[in-house]
Amino acid sequence: MTFQRARSEEQREVRRRAILEAAAAMLEEMPVADLTLNELSRRVGLAKSNVLRYFDSREGVLLELMGSVLADWLAQLGEDLAAGVDARLPPAARTEQLAEVLARSLAAHPVLCDLLGAQGGVLERNVTVEFVRRHKRASLAQLTAAADLLRRHVPELGAAAEAACFQAMVLAGALAPYSSPPPAVRAAYEAEPALAVLHLELPDSLRLAVRTVLLGALPRG
Repeated sequence: MTFQRARSEEQREVRRRAILEAAAAMLEEMPVADLTLNELSRRVGLAKSNVLRYFDSREGVLLELMGSVLADWLAQLGEDLAAGVDARLPPAARTEQLAEVLARSLAAHPVLCDLLGAQGGVLERNVTVEFVRRHKRASLAQLTAAADLLRRHVPELGAAAEAACFQAMVLAGALAPYSSPPPAVRAAYEAEPALAVLHLELPDSLRLAVRTVLLGALPRG
């Protein structure tokens, strides 16, 4: 794909969307750590300097992409919770169901988990203050929307829903690398099966972690 110079806001938006779509396709093939600006530029058909006309950096591309991935996840989560949480059950039982659905939903979105895992330590370190402010405002709005979904099914969570939802997403990012270890680590597990206890399948480990967070957020008594 090659582009002529963008001369209107509409054309600029087409370029931005093309860059984000190329990055999304790359993350289906490789982890965040392996995505380079050079390869992204090649795939989208723009010089690296032209990509940087639209985004601060590689990290800026990935942070903006994370907003889109989060929006898609939230839309699906709403449907999953509606189908998976029984409003007739008492609070603790509904919370158990909510934890199951939330963990399964996050585990089914490995690209989102990878981006969440890279956000604090990598993606927020090479962007401008203004970009971070926009990103954080959008992230806060999405966190509020996620917490509202949780409260819709377990209103007893109250004001703790935001913190519980944030912690669940942080856990998803932290646990995801352990479910897909690199080749050398896989080989070590195969050579010495006793070590495989450290190989955590994401749905199982995330279910336990999210359950602990959500049940802990319920009010006592």
